[in-house]
Amino acid sequence: MEILIKDFNELSIEELYQVLQLRSEVFVVEQDCVYQDIDGKDQNALHILGVKDGKVIAYTRCFDKGFYFDEAAIGRVVVKESERKNAYGHLILKASVEAIKERFKTDNIKLSAQQYLTNFYESHGFMQMGEGYLEDGIPHIAMIK
Repeated sequence: MEILIKDFNELSIEELYQVLQLRSEVFVVEQDCVYQDIDGKDQNALHILGVKDGKVIAYTRCFDKGFYFDEAAIGRVVVKESERKNAYGHLILKASVEAIKERFKTDNIKLSAQQYLTNFYESHGFMQMGEGYLEDGIPHIAMIK
């Protein structure tokens, strides 16, 4: 898997289409969650794309501190279902943490994790903060690194 790091205006139309398609495929269809994915924040995000054979199969969006949280943030962490067995989630998250360090000059990162993935995020140095909560009907918890 090749990692691409792009600002919103650097994304090609095809890349943007594939990102939105992947997010919809996983967060809306697979997780059976009706929510507004296109939320007006993509234009301010740093986009981390995992590309294999010309297709976006993994993705995150990252924000500088002060935009989403007081800390830098990682969101929309997603890997195509058929590719999860390849540990691409670990690669895309590691690339996202490194991109935040390089671009935003901080190691302090926060994310809103689906609770069933806490072990995954903990393996990357994130720690749970506070109590769990529902976000779009799915149990989440804040995590910080």
